[in-house]
Amino acid sequence: MSRAVTIGNGNLLVGLDHRGQVRDFYFPYVGHSNHVSGASGSYVHRVGVWVDGSLRWLSDPSWEVTITYTEFSGASDIRARNEFLGVTLHITDVVHNEKNIFVRKITLINERDTARDIKVYFGQEFRISESRRGDTAFYDPRVRGIVHYKGHNAFLVYAVHNNVAFSEYSVGLFGIENREGTYTDAEDGMLSQNPIEHGSVDSVIGLHIKAKAHECTNAHYWITAGASIGEVHELHKYILTEQPDRIIGSTNRYWRAWIEKETRNFAPLERSIERLYKHSLAVIRAHTDNRGGIIASSDSDILNQGRDTYAYVWPRDGAIVANALDRAGHMDVTQRFFKFMSERMEQDGYLMHKYRVDGVLGSSWHPWVQHGVFKLPIQEDETATVLVMLIEHYKYARDLEFIETLYNPFIEPIADFMSGYIEVETGLPIDSYDLWEEKYGSSTYTASSVYSALRSAAEISAILGKRENADRYRERAESIKKAILTHLYDVPTGTFMKLIRHEREGLVYDRTIDMSSLFGIVSFGVLDVSDKRMQKAFTTMTERLKVPGDIGGYMRYEGDRYYKTGPEATPNAWCITTLWVARYYIRLAKTKKDLERAHEILRWTLDRTTMSGILPEQINPFTGEHLSTAPLVWSHAEFVITVDEFLKKHASLSK
Repeated sequence: MSRAVTIGNGNLLVGLDHRGQVRDFYFPYVGHSNHVSGASGSYVHRVGVWVDGSLRWLSDPSWEVTITYTEFSGASDIRARNEFLGVTLHITDVVHNEKNIFVRKITLINERDTARDIKVYFGQEFRISESRRGDTAFYDPRVRGIVHYKGHNAFLVYAVHNNVAFSEYSVGLFGIENREGTYTDAEDGMLSQNPIEHGSVDSVIGLHIKAKAHECTNAHYWITAGASIGEVHELHKYILTEQPDRIIGSTNRYWRAWIEKETRNFAPLERSIERLYKHSLAVIRAHTDNRGGIIASSDSDILNQGRDTYAYVWPRDGAIVANALDRAGHMDVTQRFFKFMSERMEQDGYLMHKYRVDGVLGSSWHPWVQHGVFKLPIQEDETATVLVMLIEHYKYARDLEFIETLYNPFIEPIADFMSGYIEVETGLPIDSYDLWEEKYGSSTYTASSVYSALRSAAEISAILGKRENADRYRERAESIKKAILTHLYDVPTGTFMKLIRHEREGLVYDRTIDMSSLFGIVSFGVLDVSDKRMQKAFTTMTERLKVPGDIGGYMRYEGDRYYKTGPEATPNAWCITTLWVARYYIRLAKTKKDLERAHEILRWTLDRTTMSGILPEQINPFTGEHLSTAPLVWSHAEFVITVDEFLKKHASLSK
């Protein structure tokens, strides 16, 4: 199940599922230490209503739940109606923009013609530091709240209605010793008041609400997060002083101002596209840690199908996301990303596969030895893309001091590495893993990224007066371009190859039609879209890679099996590759009418979102449902970049 809402402040990230339940609770790093999720997918923070002798949690199918978001703020907007109970809930969720506080406002409507006693229960299943061992939860009479803690992580849970705190609570075990969970204690409408437990623990608190006939009444629930019990106590006092409604209001105003920092004319596009553009910025920011890391996704449910999550910093993905933020005017955020990446660089001048957001090297499946021979386990396009987008960042920010501070320790070593990491036989970059992390060779996409990175290094070297370096990097870039057009352009088919692999027996050619081969040439400036070779390659690739049927979109490459829905099924459409096609149309356009094909793809992307504005990695080619992880931050970044390029091109055209 993908996430319906992700909200955060750069330290705390909360993910809600499509029933309005908390499934992810990352703290103190965005993407590292998820204190709710488990590999079984069973951990959850629940909301339930007990009335007239019946309890229904939001996970129960008797609830009709719709989830959208508060426009231009990123806050949730959840509507849940239960005809059997005669109750409707309206829930708004925020994470405070400065303090590590998650707040829920619950508006309860009694739909019956009579007054009723209603109880709202909140269940917490923390898995602190992603381990069930050694947690403690207890009722803390000093603040009349529930505290969960372990090590350097503490969480305080509280709920209030009409200035009256929750009157019931219980703490217990779940998932061990045949204990299903303390949430079952609420089924009879009365909690046992057990005050403490340790091990694999959960907690439940209950608010008692006397609701008149058809009355609408408000309650509030919050969790404060900190490094100690004393810290969460102080945050709790802050909420009581400021009041939760004021916190929700000020948080929404802050994020609205942040999202709308740059004023631009969206008139050529529908308001719905503008809304998704701005909501994408909110999704991106929620996945951006305040110390610089940008994770690919916070959706932890992929653990149920794989061995890990997407909650890592891929240098390539992060650099593309940073470019989207730069285009929207958030250069202060992206500077932290580039500083973060500069501190990860290996001594020889390259970046590894991926990193945890705390800076530690992430998990990987790339071996250091192939057939008994040492092979550097990198995707060289990741190193190159960070450098390309760093120079793009300079063009937006014009902060020469920042670029100069990174030149000697980062830009020059990377450019020197790429200049020397070249196959003698072909003049192409030495084999590395492709951007899809699957095949080892010298791919068109990677070679194009290295070409662009060296041109960027030459450009910034010239600006800083380092003429010798500028000439050297420019010369190497041009030799790589020549090698791309000589060895990777397949004359008989008029397309660019996926990659060449350098083997002892000679060159091995992989002619798989791959959208990244085309897009690498275009986006990294190897050839202009008007070049005849590009026009033929584009026609062939779009014909061969278009997903057949009503769903449409474009696959990554022919024969792609990742998350394929069946042995005979077509590969899935990807938001990223489909938006790449739109960007090609934008660059090709000579008139405003020519932009319509790109506009259609923006509409297609809009139609692939959830009601809450979430874009996935992949789309089921038969049903249109989301596959793999959602949100995928790269998908949202590509949407922002494509809209930006569309608007700029539209403004540049006279007719």
